[in-house]
Amino acid sequence: MARPGSNDTRCPRCRAPILRQLVGTVAALTVTADLTPLTPSEQATVREPNRLIWCLRQASPYTPARLAWTGPGHPAGCPHPHVTEHRCTTEPTTLF
Repeated sequence: MARPGSNDTRCPRCRAPILRQLVGTVAALTVTADLTPLTPSEQATVREPNRLIWCLRQASPYTPARLAWTGPGHPAGCPHPHVTEHRCTTEPTTLF
């Protein structure tokens, strides 16, 4: 379910909750991330060279969540949920 003021929605193919957001300032990326938080062991399982883990930060209940990359400088004890890039495995049901 979409929260007011955010870009979260559902994947049109598999209906999983996702967040689509522009991340970065200089070299911005459009990221489509799952909204299901991952445990540290799940993060290790899904991590691949081209699949990043994102920190889902929310400053207050009244502001939309923001994605931040969990690169080498990311704190180990980060209290925020961590999510990954959405990869839909469901085949489309229609062509249009």
